[in-house]
Amino acid sequence: MIGMCRVEVLVVVVSMVFALRVTGAVRIEKISYQGWPNCYRVSNGEVELVVTGDVGPRILRYAFVGERNFFKEYPEMMGKSGEKQWMIRGGHRLWRAPEDPKLTYALDNDPVKIDVRGSVLIATQPVEALTGIEKQIEVRLAARGTAVEVVHRMRNTLRRPQEFAAWALTVMAPGGVAVTGFPPRGRHPEVLLPTNPLVMWAYTDFSDPRWTFTKKYLILRQDPQAREPQKAGLFHPDTWGAYVLGTDLFLKRSKADPSQRYPDFGCSFETFTNQDMLELETLGPLTQVRAGGTVEHIERWSLHRNVRIGAWNDEQLDRVFVPLLGAH
Repeated sequence: MIGMCRVEVLVVVVSMVFALRVTGAVRIEKISYQGWPNCYRVSNGEVELVVTGDVGPRILRYAFVGERNFFKEYPEMMGKSGEKQWMIRGGHRLWRAPEDPKLTYALDNDPVKIDVRGSVLIATQPVEALTGIEKQIEVRLAARGTAVEVVHRMRNTLRRPQEFAAWALTVMAPGGVAVTGFPPRGRHPEVLLPTNPLVMWAYTDFSDPRWTFTKKYLILRQDPQAREPQKAGLFHPDTWGAYVLGTDLFLKRSKADPSQRYPDFGCSFETFTNQDMLELETLGPLTQVRAGGTVEHIERWSLHRNVRIGAWNDEQLDRVFVPLLGAH
């Protein structure tokens, strides 16, 4: 009888360990990555993120465990810090909007403070001497699956208010296709008023073959052979952007408030591409941030496998995105 109890206890313990391995509790460990010694890997066994403590705040990697990085990396910029000019580096970053050639490009080339609180990682930048802003990125990975909540915070440490918006930019690896959606469509004359802005930059050229428009979707291809950059923006209360890389897909989402004022003629989403990469960008509202005040902007990420788009039309894109967007 005693022997049987011991066997049962052993079976229970083994089952618990096996269950942990399968379901994947979140683990955070300090690692060296791409020449930077103070990086942190956040993983649940299915997906992994790498956040560096050597510069930033930056999320350098988001991928299925052991597989290719969805984010662009610049090997020539890895493992270095302390530069006197802003470095793109790749990955995911937090900026100040609207874009200013001086204030937006405040340096983020110094070490950041990393706090690990259970399964949550928080990277906090030293206060920017140029702007008086303290930037922070918080990473919350689900215990199973691929879902990540990324919280962006910008604190105004000056003794006077400043007006700005949080701007979350994800630099995607080359060779993929970006997709975003317009707000729900309608018919004339039932819907007479405009539903959203579609914003251009001085260098935007919608005759460029990298752009594709359907009734419901805006598509931009990253092409390493194309020399001219492209950018466009729009507003959507349920802001989202996706990047299809082979048969894998990255999706990021955020909420936008139509009652608030947004940068760049009212954009909650922007996408940019050049020869090297493509960016998916979400923006928070323009806010008059009081002295000592903080703005917060939240994105929700996920990765998806076996995504096959036969044609870039509404029917095919609905087949892929309606279930994905309805599931979040």
